[in-house]
Amino acid sequence: MPHSRFESIGAYLPDEVLTTEELIGRLAQKPTFDLAAITGVHERRVHDKTPGNFEDSFTLALKAARDCLSRSRYGADELDVVISTSISRSKDESKVYFEPSFAAMIAKELGATGAIHFDLSNACAGMMTGTYVLDRMIRSGAVRNGLVVSGEAITAISETAVKEITGGYDLQFASLSVGDSGCALIIDESVDERDRIDYIELMTASEYSDACLGMPSDKNPGVALYTDNRRMHNEDRFKLWTNSQRNHLAATGTTFADEEFDYIIHHQFGASAVTFMNALGEREFGTPMPEALNVVEKYGNTSTTSHFIVLHDQLQQNTIAAGSKILMVPAASGIVTGFLSATISSLEA
Repeated sequence: MPHSRFESIGAYLPDEVLTTEELIGRLAQKPTFDLAAITGVHERRVHDKTPGNFEDSFTLALKAARDCLSRSRYGADELDVVISTSISRSKDESKVYFEPSFAAMIAKELGATGAIHFDLSNACAGMMTGTYVLDRMIRSGAVRNGLVVSGEAITAISETAVKEITGGYDLQFASLSVGDSGCALIIDESVDERDRIDYIELMTASEYSDACLGMPSDKNPGVALYTDNRRMHNEDRFKLWTNSQRNHLAATGTTFADEEFDYIIHHQFGASAVTFMNALGEREFGTPMPEALNVVEKYGNTSTTSHFIVLHDQLQQNTIAAGSKILMVPAASGIVTGFLSATISSLEA
């Protein structure tokens, strides 16, 4: 069975920078804890709201897709499939679209006239799930290549949180850590074992499905996110990852140490949580964790795009040498976890 690979990557980050200090300063009552110290988020990007230059989810996704295509050997008309994985689906400034699909509209704008297109939603594991689906489509021979893309104009939830947080433990505190972004991947068939997605598996534990919910606020116009961090960020929840990956490796006759990962990229939901997950991984797998790559301090939690924003940023910084083996670990509402192993040699940003 063939493997797939990351053929090209693109990203778009808005110009406006909003610091955590500035955001906390807007609260009616400041929290008793240091949000920047706990989350590791010092700043994030915020989409342009200027009339005539308004950046909605669609705009962010389209800019990222065009950036991705600029580095690809494929033209838009050569794409077999376009998969959009955005949670936020704003277009024409603040209108929310479910039909027609974002994928259909993006494919039309890009000129991918022959591509299959569909939307896929799986919380913050969206781009990872799009990668999973496209990987299987390529392995099966159903398609030769495709685009996975997401645009997230999600800082509206932090605007709601600023209006509604009144002090104490509040389910909207996680909303203060998010940032806006767009990211895109083109995936095709691998012909080199040093340049391929080695494996990707995802799982859902539905007992946590009510721990993080996005919905219209019942206090103000706009959308809100309610996250029970105590349920989401604890050892039992995090062990869903280690248990599932250990079982997968055992079934293939290998161990975590045998995999010799060079880097690990966790969902960028907070520096403290990532540190805790790596310590747990070291204990559960019985071996040191690979070097963690993070950008949470400057971009915050960018939702569906987070793993690939890290990858794009580190490729730009020339941190990742050709032939590096990377482990990605999702953590999404649902709850969704799993693991992706990829060896990267030709990818550039």
